Amino acid sequence: MTKSASSLMYTCILTMTMLLAACDRNEPGKSTATSRSQPEQPLAGDAAPAGSQAESKAEPKPQPEAQQKYPPATVDMTLQQVSPHVYYVQGAAGTATENQGFISNAGVILTSDGVVVFDTLGTPSLGQMLLEKIRAITDMPIRKVVMSHYHADHIYGLQVFKDLGAEIIAPKGSYEYLDSPLAMERLEERRFSLDPWVNDQTRLVKPDVIVDGESRFSLGGIDFLINVLGKAHSDGDMTLYVENDRVLLSGDIIFEGRVPYLGDSDTKQWLETLKRIETKELVALIPGHGPAASNPNEALQATRKYLAFMRNAMGQAVEDFVSFDEAYKNTDWSEFEKLPAFEAANRRNAYQVFLSIEQEYLSGKH
Repeated sequence: MTKSASSLMYTCILTMTMLLAACDRNEPGKSTATSRSQPEQPLAGDAAPAGSQAESKAEPKPQPEAQQKYPPATVDMTLQQVSPHVYYVQGAAGTATENQGFISNAGVILTSDGVVVFDTLGTPSLGQMLLEKIRAITDMPIRKVVMSHYHADHIYGLQVFKDLGAEIIAPKGSYEYLDSPLAMERLEERRFSLDPWVNDQTRLVKPDVIVDGESRFSLGGIDFLINVLGKAHSDGDMTLYVENDRVLLSGDIIFEGRVPYLGDSDTKQWLETLKRIETKELVALIPGHGPAASNPNEALQATRKYLAFMRNAMGQAVEDFVSFDEAYKNTDWSEFEKLPAFEAANRRNAYQVFLSIEQEYLSGKH
């Protein structure tokens, strides 16, 4: 090969390498989320004085629809409107792997500058179906996703919206779940129990913004209030209040029409949290599970009553040194046994509360 031919070949290879590198940098769908090693991003309004509001000025970026094909979910899903700007989809009552994983709720708030989503359901396929429902009523970009908490039945749809460029906002405590062995163990279990809707392509999506306390933001003329409630149902829980419409999206702090799933919750803190939520001026309340409550006070009281009853019954057993099996058998559950998910969740809930109250006594916190 002549010297000039070698030079020409080297130039061609170098040019192709540079072009491929440029394509990689501009490949659609590449994550742009800030890593944990970088400083946390403040939520719009975080630095403002209490009670003030901050309007988001960023222009929405073009968002190509998700190109990844997800195994189609075949459940019934209806986007229901509860106020001028707020919609939600309601999952069926049942355990986490029933109804193709569609057992939780998700909220959708429309503004003139884009869409805010609250929670993203329990599989990417359900997240994609939710996106299709949104696209049936608006072609505005998905600007923000506000997560009530990080539990599997609410978060596996996140990747659909993250791939569209939406900003993910989550409460302090979310990383306690994400960084725990349980997060990956749960994902592996759901890849089996919810196959094919949760599979090897399903991933855990980390938040872009962590919120601690009360924060406000505005988008398209709609004002939002985020309230972080601390460790109640999970390692970190928060609510979203749509001020213009007076609608509260409560996540799993309040359940409507079914037995709550207590999981790893701190029920003592949960009860205290419910007492702090003011609902008298609400038009509607959208819980994490079950139908929207037209009378928010009743929904709050139903959840509070169940938690209080459970803690009283199991607490008395612990105090009297009664075994769990005997305590459960001797407790009158008739007030709750006709509620959906009672058979699936109640005994497990009682055992979790029994063990946690034992720990409270041992640590001197009861």
